[in-house]
Amino acid sequence: MMGESKFQKLVNNSFLFRLYLLKNLPMAFIAGIRVKKLNDEMAVATIRYGWITQNPFRSMYFACQAMAAELTTGLLVKNCIYQSSPPISMLIVENKASYFKKAVGKITFTCSDGKIISELVKKAKQSGEAVKADIKSVGTDETGDKVAEFDFTWSLKIKVL
Repeated sequence: MMGESKFQKLVNNSFLFRLYLLKNLPMAFIAGIRVKKLNDEMAVATIRYGWITQNPFRSMYFACQAMAAELTTGLLVKNCIYQSSPPISMLIVENKASYFKKAVGKITFTCSDGKIISELVKKAKQSGEAVKADIKSVGTDETGDKVAEFDFTWSLKIKVL
């Protein structure tokens, strides 16, 4: 495996990535999402239950969970296409979620589909057409119990310049 890429260095630098969130994903910044790890195989992000992320049922609002889960999948996609030649566009075309337990405390979302995404990028470059894959992110609480599972269908296509 190669060393940390320029994109991974940006994401794994807490200060720089918080600035990126503030500029490009302000809701993720406000919700307090933190990226804990990004490499070629996986992305890990956390979000805490609190006043900003709560729902009326004393647990984390589903949209906050979805935001953290989507970030883990999107970071892996962006990692694979960052400075790609030819450039590739990325878009979520569908998502599904299942909830298993109230989300309270610190919730950790993990996406380990880096290899699937890497193959999808190769397929997009070879075919020139839009290609899709379901990418999974699993949320666990501080005890390790699964609280939610998200499947995002990502579509990738070579950008027309």
